[in-house]
Amino acid sequence: MSHIFRPPNHKRKREDFEKFERGGGVMGEEIMAAANYYSKDFEWDQLRQEIENNPSLAHHLLPFPNSSITQNQHTLLSFPLSICSPQEDSEAWNKFHTRHSTGKFFKERRYLLKEFPELASCRDCSTVLEIGCGNGSTALAILRGNKSISLFACDCSNEALERAKENIEAANMNLAKERFYPFQCDFSASGFPNWLVCTSCRENFFQKQNMCSSDARSCSKQDFPSAKNNNCIGGVDFVTLIFTLSAVPLHRMSRAITECFSVLKPGGLLLFRDYGLYDMTMLRFEPEQRVGYREYMRTDGTRSYFFSLDSVRDLFCGTGFTERELEYCCVQSVNRRNGKIMRRVWIHGKFQKPHVHVCS
Repeated sequence: MSHIFRPPNHKRKREDFEKFERGGGVMGEEIMAAANYYSKDFEWDQLRQEIENNPSLAHHLLPFPNSSITQNQHTLLSFPLSICSPQEDSEAWNKFHTRHSTGKFFKERRYLLKEFPELASCRDCSTVLEIGCGNGSTALAILRGNKSISLFACDCSNEALERAKENIEAANMNLAKERFYPFQCDFSASGFPNWLVCTSCRENFFQKQNMCSSDARSCSKQDFPSAKNNNCIGGVDFVTLIFTLSAVPLHRMSRAITECFSVLKPGGLLLFRDYGLYDMTMLRFEPEQRVGYREYMRTDGTRSYFFSLDSVRDLFCGTGFTERELEYCCVQSVNRRNGKIMRRVWIHGKFQKPHVHVCS
């Protein structure tokens, strides 16, 4: 499989960098709002060498033993770390969104359509599935940036969905409410509902080219599901995974990506952004917060995994996606209060579902 990469020294200008990202806010750090920034403020390989040569950070590099957690760890975190059920994961996020119900924790991700211009330039009546929508910070940017897109948004947390609906209504955007369809779902545990893509459509996706994309349809509200209407919408044109997959337990990630693949129409795009290996948030975790290799749990029970390019590639391409873009975004900013340099590492990726399924 051929891979498409940008040149290593490529710099992409971005505007309106949001004030908080998920990890920075949790740890109490404010990332300086900037009008312009670049994705290559520093080289990831240089950061890797620095981290791997620092003895105080050695615990992040060690293999994770296949053993149960110690009593001290369990007492500190009050969670059976490696065996939390999907229900416990959802409850942890419910509590998180209850604590941060003011909406000040997340800011609208206004950079999103600059990162993924396909969302702005797609055909009329395109459909997007935003997975792990949280309080709507991604949904707001998409709905504001493209007035013809219909956006389905799911989250494992009912509290998050309530915040998202409130924020979409408060934004007072023309017809935004009519194009926004939130629903509760843990895609890594239960999969997506049949009204999103039924068994027949899933099977036909493997046999036909762009089965549903050529179907003429209107964008009116009655075309889409409600509590009393379970008609299949025939899959979606885009799936967005924005700081979502890292919150899924590692052992459920493969199924989660398979679900994303199944709900996309042939030729559809999955747009990915998440925490990269050696991001400053990772380096703040204490040894006892490790629950796996590169996998951590916060004291509130929410998880975070930190991806390398290879781990992302293996997950998506191993499921059947074709890689279109994949790179580290390395952004450096300075905390205004204490002058501390903050080096953030994210992974930016685009993956396409082939037009015709190729049997392995």
